[in-house]
Amino acid sequence: MELFAALLISMTIIGVHSDSHILRYFYTAVSAPGSGLPEFSSLGYVDDQQIDLYSSDIGRAHPVAPWMNKEGQEYWDEQTQVSKATEPVFKHNVRTVMSRFNQTGGIHSFQLMYGCELRDDGTTAGYYQYGYDGRDLMSLETQSWIYIPTMNEAQITTQRWNSPEVRKGERDKNYVQNICIEWLKKYIEYGREGLERRVRPEVKVWGHRQSDDVTRLQCLVYGFHPRPVDVKWMRNGKDHIPSNEMTPTLPHPDGTYQIRVGVEVPTKEADTYSCQVEHSSLEEVLTKKYGPDNGLPLTLIIACAVVAIAVAVGVGIFCYKKKGKGYKTTNTSDTSSDSSNPKA
Repeated sequence: MELFAALLISMTIIGVHSDSHILRYFYTAVSAPGSGLPEFSSLGYVDDQQIDLYSSDIGRAHPVAPWMNKEGQEYWDEQTQVSKATEPVFKHNVRTVMSRFNQTGGIHSFQLMYGCELRDDGTTAGYYQYGYDGRDLMSLETQSWIYIPTMNEAQITTQRWNSPEVRKGERDKNYVQNICIEWLKKYIEYGREGLERRVRPEVKVWGHRQSDDVTRLQCLVYGFHPRPVDVKWMRNGKDHIPSNEMTPTLPHPDGTYQIRVGVEVPTKEADTYSCQVEHSSLEEVLTKKYGPDNGLPLTLIIACAVVAIAVAVGVGIFCYKKKGKGYKTTNTSDTSSDSSNPKA
């Protein structure tokens, strides 16, 4: 579980605007059995919906999102071939990076996270990020399209990948700017009903008097979709109070999300406090005022804490296991050929 938590540090989920969409892929190789995870795994996501899965335990790529069944058998055969070609490269890479760190044993992970974003204004973005044992190792700089090492141990790899003979960054540029975007558009059409649904948030506010002079206020926003949301505390309806406590936006099992924002305020009866929520499902800002009599029931506090803990564990596993697919310039696959994933 420590490895899961570590991977959360660097393999963060990229946020998107309310009407934007993002296609993400994850490759993960583990150095040795015994972690409870496949030695190699591949997962794809559109926004926060998993679309497919390949692992060395299963040996085939298959759909996860129901709407991905719109792709025929030729597509899944191609995905399987690409993943099988990538698997030995990533198993080699985790061993190579271990040697760079002078490590001869233990369970270590080598991971790639990459994808593209189609924003609501029509602009696009892309990224490639490699990690090792939950820390950033190297990433693609998308102005010059060269790889930048985050650790000294990655310098040998980035020098080779940036060389005129390999020029990996240029191939990855073509993928994120062209191939990835075209497949993302296709997937959006497949799953539009679920991806673009709008669910209004529920809001609960409560407070706890910590001393005669200080009260801690909490605002829980939950049950909303899509993920992007803006939550803030206001004093007297006009003064924004900077938060000193904000949870990540966490998913619920039903596909909606929750976030909690807390502030400390002076205990003064003359001031009023309210939580303001902006979300794409709302026609105007949603405001919930705090009052001493609207404390949150203990049962809801416990329920939210359980959801948050369960999701944190789940996302840890998700980040460790998910692996993406590169690309191959064919009509049937959006994932990467072995040549786009050279050895480290």
